Amino acid sequence: MITFEQMYPNGFEQGGYLYRLPAFFGHNANSRAAINATATATAAQVATGYITSTSAAATTITLPTGTLLGTYLGAQQGDTFDLFVDNTGGANTVTMAVATNGIKSDAANTTAGSFGQLTVASGATGIGRFTIMFSSATTYVFTRTA
Repeated sequence: MITFEQMYPNGFEQGGYLYRLPAFFGHNANSRAAINATATATAAQVATGYITSTSAAATTITLPTGTLLGTYLGAQQGDTFDLFVDNTGGANTVTMAVATNGIKSDAANTTAGSFGQLTVASGATGIGRFTIMFSSATTYVFTRTA
């Protein structure tokens, strides 16, 4: 994963204004984290942008605290980060949970439709995209976006 600042360390200027994009880009397809049992993911595992699970048992993956994740990613207010959870090789549901300074979005509190759900089914349809949106350098809002 590469941040905007790594690509453009000084930002970019247009019309006399200096811009900084509040986003992280993608994940490294060669760098994935496997979490196959209920656990708290490390910031390094989440930073890969891609977590796999092949568990036969129901699994809950708790995200790291906002402070740990924000510090690891160098996050600032307004930054966003996509996390893919791949449970296509699993035989049971994966449930995502947040830790201290992690807040479920309003969409995650509704039961209508798939957006906002914090569970990932197993099998062929068992992949989900979640977005982590930083409301400060140490606090994030978490929601399913696909």
